[in-house]
Amino acid sequence: MKKSFFKLLSKLNSKVLPSLTKEGVDLEKASKLQMAIFAYKLWVTKNALD
Repeated sequence: MKKSFFKLLSKLNSKVLPSLTKEGVDLEKASKLQMAIFAYKLWVTKNALD
């Protein structure tokens, strides 16, 4: 159940949250909000793949 929840959350995130790589955001120059979004999306992706 956990894996299916994170897969659903990942699909929802891809539709709602901005794609930082498509915007060309440099992670060294990213704002704290952009870094938080990146970390959250990374956490969801990691849990969806486990």
